[in-house]
Formats: sequence, C-alpha cells, structure tokens
Amino acid sequence: MKHSQRRLTFAALALVVACEPQRPAPAGRGVPQAGHVFIVTEENHDYAVVIDSGSMPYLDSLARQYGLATQYYANTHPSIGNYFMLGTGQIITNDDSYSTIVAVDNVVRRLRAAGKTWKSYAEEIPSVGYTGTDVGGYARKHNTFALLSDVANDSVQRRNLVPFTQFATDLANGTLPDYSNIVPNLCNDAHDCPLATADSWLRTHIAPLLASATFQQDGLLVITFDESDSDNAHGGGRIAWVVVSPKAKRGYQSTTLYQHQSTLRLTLEALGITLFPGAAAAAPAMSEFFEP
Repeated sequence: MKHSQRRLTFAALALVVACEPQRPAPAGRGVPQAGHVFIVTEENHDYAVVIDSGSMPYLDSLARQYGLATQYYANTHPSIGNYFMLGTGQIITNDDSYSTIVAVDNVVRRLRAAGKTWKSYAEEIPSVGYTGTDVGGYARKHNTFALLSDVANDSVQRRNLVPFTQFATDLANGTLPDYSNIVPNLCNDAHDCPLATADSWLRTHIAPLLASATFQQDGLLVITFDESDSDNAHGGGRIAWVVVSPKAKRGYQSTTLYQHQSTLRLTLEALGITLFPGAAAAAPAMSEFFEP
C-alpha cells in the first residue's frame, strides 16, 4: 500500500472513531457492592471542632482507620435542606418547620425500584409509621423520609419508620434491611448536647455494628454532619465525613470537594443502583475511598 493510501485509510479510521458516541463509564465502577448500607447524620458542627480536636475520639479513631473526606461541604443552612439533599438530591426547602409531602424522585423510590429493603431508625419517634411533627427529642426535620410521598402515602412503607430501639434487635436477629438511615435524637446527634455525648452514643451503638459478621462481610457505613455551625462555604460549610467498610482503603484522606449529593450517590451505588435522584446523578462519585 502506498504511503498516501495508508494516510487516507488511517484518516478514515480516525474519523469513524471520532464520530462514535462517547459512552459513560458504568455507574459504580470502583465502588464495591455492599449488602448493607448505613448512614448516620450528626448535627451542626464545623470540621475543625470535630476532627483531631479531641472532642470525638471514637469518630477520630474511625477516620484514622478508614476514610476521611477533608474537603466535604454541606449544601445549605439550616438542617432540613441538607437532609433532603441526602434523600432526594435537592434542597427542597430551608424551612425547618416544613410539613408538605414531597413527590420528587428520592432514595426510597430508587431502593424500591431495585427491590432493596430499607428502614429509618429514629430515636424517640413515638411509634412505628409516625409521620407527624417533633416530639421530645425526635425532630422530623432530621428524618425527612417521613415527608417523602413514597413513604407518607403508602401504609406499607410507613412501617419502615421505626424507633431506634429496633436497630439492635434487627442486628441481633440478622434482619437488617439493605439500607439503614439512622437518626439519633436531638441530644445524641450533638444538636443540643456536647460532641462528647454524640461520640459516646456512636461508640455504644455503632461499635457493635462494625464488629458484627453482617458488617464485616459487606457493610458500608457513612457518618456525616448535616451542616457546619458557623461556616457558609459552598452553601453549608465544611463538615466531617467518614466512611467505614471492610472494603475501604485504610487510613485514607481525600482532598476532593464533595457535598451531600455525592453521599446519596454512593449509598445507592454501593447497592448496585445506577439511577440517582436529583443532583446525585451528576455528583462526583466517591470511588477513591475504596480498594480497586
């Protein structure tokens, strides 16, 4: 073949390749599949007063042993918009007294579509299936699952809103759902009480989970704060975010900027789900925290 013919052939091949549509990488690449996903959300403290401050030694120990996002930012102030972002990929509202049922795409819808089970374990929720307003140390703004149409308008799904006391029972009986949303009360999430109280609560209730055969096999736990106390960077300020998993890189610290929509994406990706609500669809994946 003459040089001129080869050049034309290569050019034609290059044109064909260039014109082929670009295919996105498969969702979840680099995120290992988990059998059980857990998310615990704490309240209203800046990164600097949580990490390496001596205020939360148990959480610090998990951050040192597993994965820590050093540039993780909440989306807004006050609390409720961040909880909605974690569940819908949208802020929805900045009114902590908001009581309207929300019909947008959400984590429960995605879980159900994939045949996955879920529960929201909330401390001091008055009863199974309760969707009403605040009672005692229970704050609905911290349990926005109760405002999702897929839950509030479905008598079967409402029964997945349960008291936190059920968590230890489900762990002991091997009946934990695929996805667990864990909601400490207003004291134990550090909203009304010191960080040391929240840390002690984590040690009491989360350490047994991490030691269980269920978690050691294929668990994934995210502990995050909802928003900072005094910082408005990126909407809600810099906060602590820690991931724990037997498949996580050990002692890993990320400097990538993440927000709550990435956590929503991660918790679904880990369960093999590839369609994500709201901003989670375009959010940076958090695969860097896991072994290849």
